[in-house]
Amino acid sequence: MIRRTVTADHEASYPDPISVKQGDVLELSGEEYDWDGHLWLWAINTQGKTGWIPETLASRTAEGCFAKKDYSAMELSCVTGQVLESFDTTHGWAWCRSQDGNEGWVPLKNLS
Repeated sequence: MIRRTVTADHEASYPDPISVKQGDVLELSGEEYDWDGHLWLWAINTQGKTGWIPETLASRTAEGCFAKKDYSAMELSCVTGQVLESFDTTHGWAWCRSQDGNEGWVPLKNLS
């Protein structure tokens, strides 16, 4: 766990984001997005939820596309000066927890 201070406000983009469990089937739309040098893929989970996933999450095989690990695209809204606990990073984002117990991804560029 790393303590990080928010250096720029961040507002969560999606109220009901995509999430998957390891081994879940993913449908990829073919849409890709380069965000600050990191490749993201537009995906659909088995419940029909859509959203961006890191390209390293998708395992493409002859049988289809599967999630390599559990993942949630939940973002954490935060404000400048707020102190967060950070537990994981990927593709320019950090998984953080606020003092009130809320968790989600925050762009690394918004954290010190």
